[in-house]
Amino acid sequence: MGIIKKSRQEENDELSELNRRRGIYAFGRYIPMSAHKARRVIDQIRGRFYEEALMILEFMPYRACYPIFKLIYSAAANASHNKGSNKTELMIRKVEVNKGTTIKKLKPRAQGRNYLIKRPTCHITIVLQDTFFMEEFRKNIHTFPKEDIRQVWAAVNSSTLRKFDDLLLRLLITGELKLY
Repeated sequence: MGIIKKSRQEENDELSELNRRRGIYAFGRYIPMSAHKARRVIDQIRGRFYEEALMILEFMPYRACYPIFKLIYSAAANASHNKGSNKTELMIRKVEVNKGTTIKKLKPRAQGRNYLIKRPTCHITIVLQDTFFMEEFRKNIHTFPKEDIRQVWAAVNSSTLRKFDDLLLRLLITGELKLY
């Protein structure tokens, strides 16, 4: 007996579905500011929707806002171009700020001496997520069997948003759950 193979179109459809559900990334490397100052701004926008985060960043009085604004804007452009997502349905799922290398310069001082100037850098990673499927699920929840609803809501209440999305994606791919 042979193994049942999926057609290439079905495989591509599943892969595009998986890619749409997974996060959209933007990386900022060697941004010239300390990680502590960037985290102060990042904590304000974590978990918010795209447009709301842009408004918050636009009116915050910190120097760290501009590079983060550019990164979020870039991640949204990646989402709309590469995955076909709508910018209004994007949510900031994960934001990381890591310490980068320290740039060291020498400043000339009196009597031929020098003084070391240290410029810290940081690496910022922003992950956006498309919430289209979650909204469709919430709109059509009354059409699903009660067992599926209980399983999904138990996952929502007991775990993070990512686990909920993973469960929802697994149910959609296996065909146990349909949105239409």
